[in-house]
This record gives sequence, structure tokens and C-alpha cells, in this order.
Amino acid sequence: MINPGINRFCDVAVVGGGPAGLAAAVYLSRFLRSVLLFDAGDGRAELIPKTHNCPGFPDGVSGKDLLARLRAQATAYGTEIVAAGVKSLTARPGAFVLATTTGHVHASRVVLATGVVDRAPAMHGLRKAIAAGIVRLCPVCDAYEVQGQRIAVVGPERSALKEALYLRHYSRDICIICNYPEDVSGSTRAKAGAAGIAVRDFVDDLVPRNSGLDLVMADGSTERIDVLYTAMGCDVRSELAMEVGAHCDEDGYILIGPHAQTSIEGVYAVGDVAKALNQIAVGFGQAALASTHIHNAMLAERAGSRCEKEPEAHHQSPNPRPGG
Repeated sequence: MINPGINRFCDVAVVGGGPAGLAAAVYLSRFLRSVLLFDAGDGRAELIPKTHNCPGFPDGVSGKDLLARLRAQATAYGTEIVAAGVKSLTARPGAFVLATTTGHVHASRVVLATGVVDRAPAMHGLRKAIAAGIVRLCPVCDAYEVQGQRIAVVGPERSALKEALYLRHYSRDICIICNYPEDVSGSTRAKAGAAGIAVRDFVDDLVPRNSGLDLVMADGSTERIDVLYTAMGCDVRSELAMEVGAHCDEDGYILIGPHAQTSIEGVYAVGDVAKALNQIAVGFGQAALASTHIHNAMLAERAGSRCEKEPEAHHQSPNPRPGG
């Protein structure tokens, strides 16, 4: 990565160095566009121990390996990866201005791939537990890998019940955990019970072990589980989109059109920050759509500019043939 003090112009600025942002950079660089990709280095994909539903990797791939491959691919085609965050985004006539931690950049187009931050319970060794696959964040991604295991779900009662019901397809041994009985209503308990899902009250602590995790109860007793899923939601990193005026939903997800375009012309959103299914494969698709739309729009702009500069060229008569 480069980390210069920069005040420069580029065709496209990509904000975010996760899978979707890097995929957009690959496409745009292959379209011969100058691309600066800003990576603050705090993406959630880094924590993936191994994903098995990313197309093309039959044996699975870790988040670190996938990102390394994507970075190598993007830089091979000319993308410059800048180890810096973006502090603000402003629309100016003819360009967008990005204030970064290293300088200012003017870009014709902007792709926001800023992602989300998962909420997780307070526990010692959380990142290590996620890396070991003991704490998991996405049942759509990896429930297949925990078939038949002892699974606990933590989170607000409605989202915890929804996730537990989803996971019930993969295991008979599911429980929802909470600190106090009043944290889970009678109706939620009834729905959980009808599906064969237990509710564990008075869980005071979560202690990762070499294999699994201990639920520590208020009376000091423990219960071993294999996997903990968090159903606590996430915080969407859509501040830059909001700053420039792009429409977001009530949860902060950026609303996008069929080509991943936001409500602000020239600004696109791809990956988990966009209102869609949070999956790497979806982010790849959005990146392809956004990049192609950007390239075609810039081609059209250039053609229109030529027409404005040389309007007479379209009205000149052909040169007469010799002897005509």
C-alpha cells in the first residue's frame, strides 16, 4: 500500500478496502480508469476464519487470503491503495472532494464500500474467538459448518428468536441466552419452545475455551456450547453518504438503484453498506454493476463533450471524390 500526502485528481475514488471495494477497483482499473482506493484497515472480512460459500473456492478461503488476492489483482491493473481513512465527502461542480487523513482528493465518481461494524457482546478474547469460529456473525454464511452442534444465540429477543429459528434448520440443540428472565417475553418464550429452542436465563458471562465456549450462570454453574451466534445487529458506516445527501433507510443502509447508484449522481454504494443481502458474492455483483455504469457514463460524457466542442464536424459534407 502507499500512504502519501496527496492532493490530486482521479477518475474514481473507492472508499473501503473490503471485497466489494476491491472488486470495484479491479473492474474500474481494467476499464483504464485511474482509481484510488482508501483502506482504513478495519474491515470485517479480515476476521473471517474461512468462508465456504464464496464461489470459486471449493475448499473455502479465509478473509485474509481473499483480501490479499483481491489487493494483488487490483494493484496489478493499476489501482493505488492508500492506507488512509476518508473524513469527509463534498460535492463540488464537476467533482467530489474527499478529505482524507493524508490530504485531499478530487474524483469524478465515488464508490462507497464502507461496510458495517458488527455489534457483539462484551467478552474477553472476542476477536480471537471470532477468528477461531467459536463466535460467529452470519448464519447465512456458515450455518452449514455448525450442523448438529450446540448453538447459543445472543441478542435482543426479536432478532435472537429470528436467528435461532433460522439455525433450527441446522441443529436440534439451540438456545437463546439472556441476563435476566424479563429480557425475553412470554410470547417469545412460547414461540421458541414450540420450535424446540430453549431460553437460558441468568447468563452472567461468556468464556471462550479451546473448543467451544462456557456460559457462566449467576450461580456459578457453567454450560458448554460449541458456537455462539450474535444477533445484535450492526452499525452501518454510511456517514459519508449522509454527508453528501444520499438517501438511506431508517437503519442507515444506503438505498441504491439497479446499477448500485445512490440518489446522488456520481456516487455509488456497494457491499454491506448498501441496502441488500450482506454477502461477499452480492458485493461482487454490485461492484461489477457500479463499475460498468461508471465507465459507460464517463464514456458518454466524453462523447458529449466532443460534440459540444466540434458541433460543425457532424454537418460537414464529405470530401468530394477526385474528379467528382
